[in-house]
Parts: sequence; C-alpha cells; structure tokens
Amino acid sequence: MKMKMMRNVIIWVLVVVGFEFQRSTCQVPEIKRTWFPKDFVFGTASSAFQVEGAVKEGGRGPTIWDTYTHTPGNIFDQSNADVTVDQYHRYKEDVQLIKDMGMDAYRFSIAWSRIFPNGTGQVNQAGVDYYNNLINALLAKGIQPYVTLYHWDLPQALDDKYNGWLSPKIIKDYATFAETCFEKFGDRVKYWITFNEPQGFAIQGYDGGLQAPGRCSVILNQSCKPGNSTVEPYLVTHNVLLSHATVVNIYRKKYKPTQKGSLGIAFNVMWYEPMSNTTEDIEATQRAMDFQFGWYMDPLSSGDYPSSMRSRVGSRLPTFSKAESALVKGSLDFVGINHYTTNYVTRLDRVTNDTMDDYDAMTSPVGKDGKEIGEMAGSIWLYVVPRGIRSLMNYIRQKYANPPVIITENGVDESNDPSKPLKNALKDEKRIIYYSGYLSNLLASIKEDGCNVKGYFAWSLVDNWEWAAGYTSRFGLYFVDFKDNLKRYPKDSVEWFKTLLAS
Repeated sequence: MKMKMMRNVIIWVLVVVGFEFQRSTCQVPEIKRTWFPKDFVFGTASSAFQVEGAVKEGGRGPTIWDTYTHTPGNIFDQSNADVTVDQYHRYKEDVQLIKDMGMDAYRFSIAWSRIFPNGTGQVNQAGVDYYNNLINALLAKGIQPYVTLYHWDLPQALDDKYNGWLSPKIIKDYATFAETCFEKFGDRVKYWITFNEPQGFAIQGYDGGLQAPGRCSVILNQSCKPGNSTVEPYLVTHNVLLSHATVVNIYRKKYKPTQKGSLGIAFNVMWYEPMSNTTEDIEATQRAMDFQFGWYMDPLSSGDYPSSMRSRVGSRLPTFSKAESALVKGSLDFVGINHYTTNYVTRLDRVTNDTMDDYDAMTSPVGKDGKEIGEMAGSIWLYVVPRGIRSLMNYIRQKYANPPVIITENGVDESNDPSKPLKNALKDEKRIIYYSGYLSNLLASIKEDGCNVKGYFAWSLVDNWEWAAGYTSRFGLYFVDFKDNLKRYPKDSVEWFKTLLAS
C-alpha cells in the first residue's frame, strides 16, 4: 500500500513538475497539420439529442432527457431540444460543412429510441434508414463516421420499466441495441464509442440530480426524484462497465473478424493539479483522478476499482465476480478523452457519504494565491488551461501503459448574447486561441513525450442545445441563428481550421 502511494506521488511530481508548460496567453501558436503523425485523424463532434430535433418524427420514442427538459425548473433558460438545430432534416447541409473545413471524420451518436422506440422489441426501420443515410452521406464526402452508441438519451420506457441504469436488466437490452447497430451499420462504421461520459451521467443524473433522470438523496427542487446518492452512482457505473464489456465481447467474437472495427469509451476527464506541493494535496489530487477517471480505467485495465475507492466507499462499491473481472479487463481498443479544462485540488475531509464527497478532496479553479488557473470561458466551469491536455496525456501514458488515445471532445464556449450583431458573433478569436493552445500542447505530448494519441475531435460542429444550459452557451465552430430559420454561418475558427488542415 505504501509503495503504491509513493508511486502515485512520483507520477504527480513527474507529470506536474517534470514538464515545462506555457500558461494561456493571447498569442496564437503556429501549428500545421503536417507536424502531426501522417495517420492522425482530425474531426468534429455532436450528439443526437443536442442536434437532431424531430423528437416525434420517424418513429422515435421518448427519452429520459425529453422528460427531464419538459419538467419546469430543470433547464436554465427553460428550453428543450424538440427542434434544436434540426440536423435530422439538415444532415446533408451539415455534412457539407464538415467537408468544407477539411475534417477527416465526424463523431455523432445514434439515438437508442430511434432504433428501438421502447428500448426493446421490434426494430424501427425509419430510424435505421436515417442513420444509413447519414453514414452514406459522410462516406460520399470522404468523411469517416465515428459512432457513439450511448450519449445519455436512454429510452424513457426502460427507466419506467426497471429504473434504467440502476438495474442489471439493462445489460441485455443495451447489448441487443448495440448488436443491432453492428448488424445494420458495421460494414461502414469502423470506430465505435460505447458510452459518452459515463462518470458525468452517473454523478449528475444519480447524485446531483442536475441531469436526466434527475435523482438525488436530498430533494433540491420539485423536479428532483428521490434517490440514494451514496450508492446509485456506483451501481450505475457497475452496470455501464458490464454493459460495455458484454458488447465488446459480442463484437470481438461475431463482428470484428469481418468488420475489423475498434471500440472505446469517451471519458470526461478534467486535469487536476495539487493546490500545493504538500503530500496531502498530492494524494488528494490522485484520489480525485481515481474517482473521476480511475473509476473506469482501472477496471478496464486491471479488472477492479482503484484501491482508494475500495478503502473509502467500502460495501457501497459493487464487486466484480472473477468472470466479470475477466470480461471487463482489456475490453478497450482505444481510450476516448473528452477534455476541456483543469482545476486545482486540495485535501478536504468529507462531510457526508455522498459520492461527490467520498474522495476527501475539493477541486477549484482558484489557487491558494487567489488567482484563477486560467481565463474563464462562457461556462463558469471552463477555464482555458492548455497545458492540462499535455499533462493528462502523460498521466495516461505513465499510469496505463500508453494505450491508443483519441481526444473525442475538446472545445470552448462563449455565452449566447442575442443582442450581439451577427458579424461580431462570428469573430471568435478566443476560440482560436483555445484550439491553437490545446493542439500545440497535444502535439508536444505526441512528438516530445511519446504519448500514443491517434486523433482529435473539436466540440462542436455547430452551436446546439447544451443540456442544462439550454441555448445560453455556444460551443459551435459554426454559428446557428436561432432567430432566423437555424441558418449556419462559419465563425472565424472555421477558417482557422481550414488553414490548419490544408497546411
């Protein structure tokens, strides 16, 4: 135990102190595509619920997010995603936007309830037809599809039937959905992402109550469903990991020999830096990483949860049988990383047995000196800290034996200001500074440090509906005019990417 603790401290010293990283500045570093490995993939990303709209068309069934958004008080601007940017009808236009930028790939998700409106049962052919059309349109333009199977939009019927991810019954239903997608689309789709940000929806959906299905121990508002925040996120994660491993096993045995695809998960990973160089803060920082990233990566690489979680969570943390451990271990072909920002961490003794308190630490963008870690973006949680992505890549290289990594999301937002003239809204210099800074640090992690990074996806293709923030936040490379028929306009960052990708 002491040796393991010492190793973790050494890793943090190497990663945080051993590399010299530039802090965020207002300068745009020069960067060229040819500086990246020849087979490096550049793409952009979206998710079905955030861009498709058409929630009652094509046989689509309702999802937990439809229910959540139509419950008053859950979304900041009281909006919903019934229409959002209408990619369901405008997919050809959006595919052309991707082509115009020179991107190699497009990451999108398949809405489970378009394939199985009730989560199970008969396949909805209209849903299959839509995704066939989208995939074929991408391939016709030379754009590789990267498909996410689950991006939070669980069919409402399964939540009603057995509480969704809280029940092991979901493993079979998810496997049926996934295998149907392999059968229908796997001849053309070679990169599959089984889950997007499982830690995010486990915590926010079943602890904080801030995402669908909105469960929490303490009823914070009328829309929060009574739950148990001390155990439910751990149950959800356990069922997610077993669902993922089951699907990967099916794919490897039945489809990989002919389809030759790869499977991974997209994890939300904030980089953490110790608030001070004390042993207490360094160990707290490691625990924060364990409860964020190790929660998933340790079982997938070694077959069990981190020891720091076992010692703190105790019997509330589920256990794997020997067969389950063997099934989960090694069930990743690549590691997807959704990375946006960096925070400081300091030791803080827990107040409750709530999941968010279990790791005895506090994260903050403000250091001991009172200074913010970087410039704040449109969202209050997002600070521009380009060095964080290089540190994170080196952490993965050192702790998990340098697996193939794809940056499945990286981006920055500005607040939506309806009064801003269109010509001003298209001038997104801060986004260009963000992308250039993060890509420069990512490139350094590959070329100078030997990190095994295979691709990069910018979030997001267009301004869209941003979950609990609704339409108050704009992450898009393309501006969407929500007051004028959802017209798309390229921001300056589109031209920047065009230049980069043509270099």
